[in-house]
Amino acid sequence: MDIIDAIILGIIQGLTEFLPVSSSGHLELGKAILGNNSVPEESLLFTVVLHFATALSTIVVFRKDILDLIKGLLKFKWNDDLQFVLKIALSMVPAVIVGLFFEKQLEQLFGGSILLVGCMLIVTSLLLFLADKAKNTNKDVFFKNAFIIGISQAIAMLPGISRSGATISTSVLLGNDKIKAARFSFLMVVPLIFGKIAKDILSGDLTYNSQNFTALSTGFITAFIAGLFACTWMISLVKKSKLSYFSIYCVIVGFIAIVFSLLNS
Repeated sequence: MDIIDAIILGIIQGLTEFLPVSSSGHLELGKAILGNNSVPEESLLFTVVLHFATALSTIVVFRKDILDLIKGLLKFKWNDDLQFVLKIALSMVPAVIVGLFFEKQLEQLFGGSILLVGCMLIVTSLLLFLADKAKNTNKDVFFKNAFIIGISQAIAMLPGISRSGATISTSVLLGNDKIKAARFSFLMVVPLIFGKIAKDILSGDLTYNSQNFTALSTGFITAFIAGLFACTWMISLVKKSKLSYFSIYCVIVGFIAIVFSLLNS
């Protein structure tokens, strides 16, 4: 993978991690268009690096919220901050289970499965359409809701299902406030990403080639910068209830991906 490809894929990841259009799906489409023939393990390494970059951008954007949570936890009381952290932990359970028992199967899906990406983008489109029709409320995310949202996050491990789109849509359809749903969605993935990276490093699952260092670091930087922009932009879009536009985009790209896959099969 050359630097130009890394920049393009980094921008795709940074933008689509927060916009509800599936970062993993767009990365697979980008790799197919750019002719990236990496084996699944190498492709997964680049994907993990880019997700790590966007996790850092999430921390930067929500640094005040995270600091407030830490301060609240240090009070050692049953307060809103402790409850929020426990909800985050609860939401992680489905994804952790899927990651532990179906990791190898998931890795194989990140090797140019364009037909799957196209179909899953259409599913994402439907979720966004339904969420956009839901009425806004002032409700917080409850513990039961947190687990259900976590199930959506686990399903979104499939390339083409938008993680932010699935979790925000699920939360909104459960009757939660849209802004609180977005905040919960963005923060709930951070510990999962860091946990996955730590696990892969310790287990040796990631295949690293020093010749790819420049491409990996370039992709990381571009994904981080694009992520800062996209995260801030997405918060503004959620406030304005503009999910229907992304629904239209996903269904169009989904059908294009399906046609592309069938023509090249």
